[in-house]
Amino acid sequence: MTSSHVEPSSMPVPPRSEAFYAESLVHLKQLGVPFLVSGTYAVSSYTGIRRPTKDLDVFCRAGDYPRILRYFQELGHKTVVEDERWIAKVKKGRETFDVIFNSRTAATPITDSWFAEKHTSKIYGTEVQLVAPTELVYSKVFVQNRERYDGADIAHVILKQHAAIDWRRLLGYMEQYWEVLFIHLLNFRFVYPTQRHCVPDWLFDELLERLQNQRAIPESKTPVCRGRLFSPPDYLIDITEWGFADLVG
Repeated sequence: MTSSHVEPSSMPVPPRSEAFYAESLVHLKQLGVPFLVSGTYAVSSYTGIRRPTKDLDVFCRAGDYPRILRYFQELGHKTVVEDERWIAKVKKGRETFDVIFNSRTAATPITDSWFAEKHTSKIYGTEVQLVAPTELVYSKVFVQNRERYDGADIAHVILKQHAAIDWRRLLGYMEQYWEVLFIHLLNFRFVYPTQRHCVPDWLFDELLERLQNQRAIPESKTPVCRGRLFSPPDYLIDITEWGFADLVG
């Protein structure tokens, strides 16, 4: 188990939001349903980067999110299921926090394995479990669209937490989309050319071998665009006008 401390004063939020986040974390602990804190709080805890946060991201298993929503409803809060594939919200007036149980692309479900490692931090006076460095990277790999790109977060987490990342577990998560992991690792090598040792050689060897094997076999006869894993709207034209099959096409 590792622990750290996130100072709310170094991550300025409006006092009303701060009070809501603090109260919500206390309620979540009282409920007893396993949850993880991710987002800016996790990145700040692992890297030391301090930046303003706009929200609180609470991760849980898909089977637990209705329990969380019902509990907060009984406390008088409003709840909204924005997308049954991955996200709901708990609201109190104009304040809100996200309840996340998958990714926007439904490619990264929160499972029991996310809770196996215990990394904790005290946020607004409450000791909470953070998303582990391995899963934090995994949760951000597909966030690549016109408005937001989490590549810098991934590079910073690798730089500061490479020894805590379970690289074989991460590769297992990315088995089907290993090229995306390769992209982020190459980005890290470019950003930090003197820190290449942070990523194990065996992983690069494995990914390079996969690339060579892929080049040696013929391309699929069905034109496929996987860009919608990164951004559904940015790659919509590929599906609707240019004749590419979507992921489920």
